[in-house]
Amino acid sequence: MAHRTRTGRTATGVPRPTAAADDAERAGPSFADTADFDAARRGLVASAPRTVTDARGRTVWDLGRYDFLEEGGDTVPDTVHPHLWRQGRLTAINGLFEVTEGVHQVRGMDLSNMTLIEGRDGVVVVDPLMTSEVAAAGLALYREHVADRPVSAVVYTHTHVDHFGGVLGVVDPDDVGSGRVAIVAPERFMEHAVSENVHAGPAMLRRGRYFAADAVEPGPTGRVGVGLGLDFSAGRVGLLPPTLDITRTGQEEVLDGVRFVFHMTPGTEAPAEMNFHLPGSRALCMAENACHTLHNLGTLRGARVRDARRWSRHLNEAIELFADRSDVVFSSHHWPTWGTEDIRVFLSQQRDVYAYLHDQTLRLMNRGWIGSEIAEDLPMPPGLERAWNTRGYYGSVSHDVKAIYQRYMGWFDGNPAHLWQHPPQAQGRLYARAMGGIDALIERARAFSDEGELRFAAELASHAVFADPDREDARELLADVLTRLGYGAECATWRNFYLSGAGELRDGVVPREVPPAESIVRALDVTQILDSVAIRINGPRAWREELCVDLRMADTGERYRAMLSNGALIHYPNPKGDGADLTLTLTTTQLLAVLREGNLDGVEHQGDLAVLPRLAALVDEPEADFPIVTP
Repeated sequence: MAHRTRTGRTATGVPRPTAAADDAERAGPSFADTADFDAARRGLVASAPRTVTDARGRTVWDLGRYDFLEEGGDTVPDTVHPHLWRQGRLTAINGLFEVTEGVHQVRGMDLSNMTLIEGRDGVVVVDPLMTSEVAAAGLALYREHVADRPVSAVVYTHTHVDHFGGVLGVVDPDDVGSGRVAIVAPERFMEHAVSENVHAGPAMLRRGRYFAADAVEPGPTGRVGVGLGLDFSAGRVGLLPPTLDITRTGQEEVLDGVRFVFHMTPGTEAPAEMNFHLPGSRALCMAENACHTLHNLGTLRGARVRDARRWSRHLNEAIELFADRSDVVFSSHHWPTWGTEDIRVFLSQQRDVYAYLHDQTLRLMNRGWIGSEIAEDLPMPPGLERAWNTRGYYGSVSHDVKAIYQRYMGWFDGNPAHLWQHPPQAQGRLYARAMGGIDALIERARAFSDEGELRFAAELASHAVFADPDREDARELLADVLTRLGYGAECATWRNFYLSGAGELRDGVVPREVPPAESIVRALDVTQILDSVAIRINGPRAWREELCVDLRMADTGERYRAMLSNGALIHYPNPKGDGADLTLTLTTTQLLAVLREGNLDGVEHQGDLAVLPRLAALVDEPEADFPIVTP
């Protein structure tokens, strides 16, 4: 089945997931297999602190909100898919764990894991979680129960914020600047770490709130985790640039006396990512390339589509290079796998699921199937269907197949009837008209809901909401249908989207203050800064404006030009000739102050300063809390 949902029903009409609900479930993994629970608990040194607070006393991490997962035990609520309940219980297992001698992990204190590798004099920190408060608490847990060692190096395995954002909780920037602490990362790390925040950050953050269901309370009728981990911490995000780039597979570095052998895996789970092997410990770190779930190829929060074929091939490389030389494999999410043979099985299953999805999608695509048809009907091999680690708790077969189709074919399915469709509000009004009015449309949606055809009921009810967003009966009907779909979802992110949509329909958009990640802003180069302005220019307002600004960067020696032309801000380095309306000589930090606040302190200028307010008047601010399920 492309996406697993519950098919039984309770007396209230809520779909009930039972492991034996249909043949696909019966052919799935066995709940009698408790190996994952044994592995997730193995090596426990100390439990994680129940809460972590910031300097103002605000709670940024609260394990108590997920006590229901342990209290419920093996009794699965009617409102949660059994597989997702199991995954939630596994990700709630928390604390400091010994992976092997000299290697520990902090798990269950953020979405990701932090790994601590004992060196000659200090400790090497790998992936310091998402925010500084939880990273500091995790390091304190290690120092209390293992050894009070200084941090000698930090390794970022890849460019997602939950793997670098807590760095300021484990190191002092001055120690990095002086060379006392190295920061190691794959090449082009900084480019990719900040690019998402520049180009699509606000939209991705808004959808990310649905992805994580941050407005939905944890519980059997709410959030049960994210599939990849329990939750996201809510502290301070930071970033320190790498001081040592890893550029090739086989590159070896000795960090605090520990030999690391790196394996480059660009274009897999992240555009810049790397695994590493510790020969002295016979331990393999797979970054986020092999976790105990099917991962995303096209994430619901939004990102560029990932290359399933390349991902599979890099997993095979890891098997060939390191499997026979490893006694344990660990990742930056979930729990380790011990034993050379079990490592081979785990990595092979992960390899095979991405290869299978890629190849079968292309096979059927080249026989005339479109993405939604492939996603609906693609059967999975029994060997992968029965493996817990290839089930879709974070990604799903359904949306991964659609992502592969999109990567090769784009958004258009080839049917000319779909080439120029109306946007949602216009569609809603036309559907209402076609059905004989909004009342008839709502009743049709309700009838499909009553007969259990929830997917089409959601489609019709959504048209009704967009046709008349003030109709409370339409909003409540859609909210009820989305809730029932959420309760039936095996995939945590599907559940979170459904329940977040239901909450927005009932309560409206819940505003959330997101503090700016100043260290990420300060890491932007001039091109990225100017990109961030260009994508905020209100084109129609700028159609008839013409202006040109030259920038002479005092800190880097670079020169840039930015000019408005036909509503677009064109910018490039090393401009030829003069003729700018305004020339500014300044540092990158001063450029940020000019653009954000109009602050010209210490900035040299030649030409017309009135250009700056003219440019500022054309810049739109992004909307942080735009509606998703209503117009």
